[in-house]
Amino acid sequence: MSVTYPLEIAQLGNPILRQLATPLTPGQFNEYAPFFAALEKKMLKHNGVGIAAPQVSKSVRAFIVASSPNTRYPNAPHMAPTLMLNPELIWSSKETEKDWEGCLSIPGMRAKVSRHNKIEVRYTTIDGHEVESHMEGFIARIFQHELDHLNGIVFLDRAEKHDYATEAEFMKIIS
Repeated sequence: MSVTYPLEIAQLGNPILRQLATPLTPGQFNEYAPFFAALEKKMLKHNGVGIAAPQVSKSVRAFIVASSPNTRYPNAPHMAPTLMLNPELIWSSKETEKDWEGCLSIPGMRAKVSRHNKIEVRYTTIDGHEVESHMEGFIARIFQHELDHLNGIVFLDRAEKHDYATEAEFMKIIS
C-alpha cells in the first residue's frame, strides 16, 4: 500500500465521513504502519487529541487517541498516543455528561455532546495483541468521538441545535 504525503483531512461534506469503515485483517496491520505513522503526525500537527482513518480518506477501522493539553484543548489530560485497530465499545455507564467537542474535519465549530462517562473498550494493537481497557472522562469522550467516525457519524449529529458555537466563541467560554 502506498501512502500519499501529506495526508489531507476530509472535511464535512466529503462522503467518506458518512461511510461505515472496513475492519482491518491482522495481515494488514504492518502493511498500514506507514499510514498510521502519518496519521499520528497529522493529528499532532493540527493539535488534535484523536483522529480516525476516515478523516484522511482511508475507510478502515483504526484511530489514534492522544490526549494532551494544547491550544484546542487546554485542559486535556495527558495520554500517550495510542493506535487502536478494530476498536469496539463493550460496556458503557448509564451516567452521561454533556461537554464541548470539536473535530479536525469540521473546523471552526464546537458543540456540546452527551457521552458516557465511563466505558470499557476492546481494540487490537499493531503487533496483534488484543487489549481491553477502562476509560473515563475526557479520554472516554475521545474514544466515543473517534468510534463514531468509523461508523459514519460526526459529533454535530449528536448535538442539540442550540448547543453549537464557533471556535472563537468556544475559546471565550472556556477562558
